[in-house]
Amino acid sequence: MRVDIITIFPNMFSAVLGESIIKRAQEKGKVKIFVHDLRLYTLDKHHKVDDRPFGGGSGMLLQAEPIFRAVQAIKKKVKGKSKVILLCPQGKIFDQKYAKKLSKCGNLIFICGHYEGVDERVRQYLADEEVSIGDYVLTGGELPAMVLVDSIVRLIPGVLGDKNSLNFESFEGNLLEYPQYSRPAKFRKWIVPEVLVSGAHDKISAWRKSEALKRTRQRRPDLLKRQG
Repeated sequence: MRVDIITIFPNMFSAVLGESIIKRAQEKGKVKIFVHDLRLYTLDKHHKVDDRPFGGGSGMLLQAEPIFRAVQAIKKKVKGKSKVILLCPQGKIFDQKYAKKLSKCGNLIFICGHYEGVDERVRQYLADEEVSIGDYVLTGGELPAMVLVDSIVRLIPGVLGDKNSLNFESFEGNLLEYPQYSRPAKFRKWIVPEVLVSGAHDKISAWRKSEALKRTRQRRPDLLKRQG
């Protein structure tokens, strides 16, 4: 997989892309991630990429031309089709199901909005999809882009050491993950459930399914409705 990120704050991505699972995925050759400074694609001599909206109003908009130029330049370097995604509050809410869908794409291009957003022509004629990570306002699309990259990359086959671990995470099958414990079996006055130290794998599996269902019913009953 190849992921290209277009932003006016490229330095924000250094720590996230250079640590943990994302770093190892790149070292394994499972994903290539490139961060592009939008200011390098403007024709303005001062590297200006924003302007006031027509009709008045507060704030500034990212202009269409540098974004189009950036996407077109990236596509020339990429083999095969690229899916262009605009990170913005008006987009489809990102979830685990959508993460799985995107993890199967060969090439992804993320456009990080900023200020009051982007010129509408980017939304209409360039972006294939619009994605939001929740119903709240952020300064820009950089943090959402990091969230998407983290969520998607770990789903690429071969990225995680234990291929079975993905099957038992929260939101798989529209269930929250069951409670988990580690050693010691007794910590202060709290003891690990007896079934987990019994060695009876069938009973452990049944307990985990029951607890996952119970936790989901208590905390996120909306997820159970999706099963119906």
